Amino acid sequence: MMRRFISLMFVLSLGVGSALAQKAADTAVPANAKEYAERSQNAADALQEVMGIPENGIPEELMGRAQAIAVIPHVVKGAFGIGGRYGKGLVSRRMPDGHWSSPAFIEIGGGSFGLQLGVEATDLVLVFTNQQGLDSLLKGKVKLGADAGVAVGPLGRKAEIGTDVLLKSAIYSYSRSKGLFAGVSLDGAVVSIDDSANAKVYGSKVDPNDVLMRGKIQSNAVVRPFIDALEKHSPPPVKRTEKE
Repeated sequence: MMRRFISLMFVLSLGVGSALAQKAADTAVPANAKEYAERSQNAADALQEVMGIPENGIPEELMGRAQAIAVIPHVVKGAFGIGGRYGKGLVSRRMPDGHWSSPAFIEIGGGSFGLQLGVEATDLVLVFTNQQGLDSLLKGKVKLGADAGVAVGPLGRKAEIGTDVLLKSAIYSYSRSKGLFAGVSLDGAVVSIDDSANAKVYGSKVDPNDVLMRGKIQSNAVVRPFIDALEKHSPPPVKRTEKE
């Protein structure tokens, strides 16, 4: 009887240990990733606030057709150059099943940022409408307006976005400053992959193609707020049955 009891307790302890280990793996956050968790949360909050703007916001149809979305919160004036700016954010790609990939961490710098003269801090949203802009970014960096066309994004939550609009630019840009929301010119700005941040968040040096294109990199608690915000505001299309 005692031997059976000991065996039972051993099996139970293994089960509890395995469950705890699995839970830890699912929610594991690298010890040095606090600042990146804050960046992810700030990007999620910025997207939430932008999408909360009534009527004169990013068209729902454009968000629904987006191939990738980047959010760069709190872009500030750079230390060098007139009108130069700098910020850090995240970008995620829509996967074939309609859900969003684990995001890659990015940086933006340079450019006059058009309408933002005199504004100290700006939240930016970049909506990629085709693969062109993303392909350039996956090579390490993309110069907006040169490597990929960028245009001031159309406004109006219920605005219709025809194919002709989507073909005009690879990327549409938006900004939010001091409660005001508008499209913004970003010609000359450079968006680059933040390899250091990605390595610290995902545990080792990672290829951005593995993150955004191949789906080989699993998300974790650091980036979950950003993915959740994207899934909320640009969910996968609803699958219709034959009866519908």
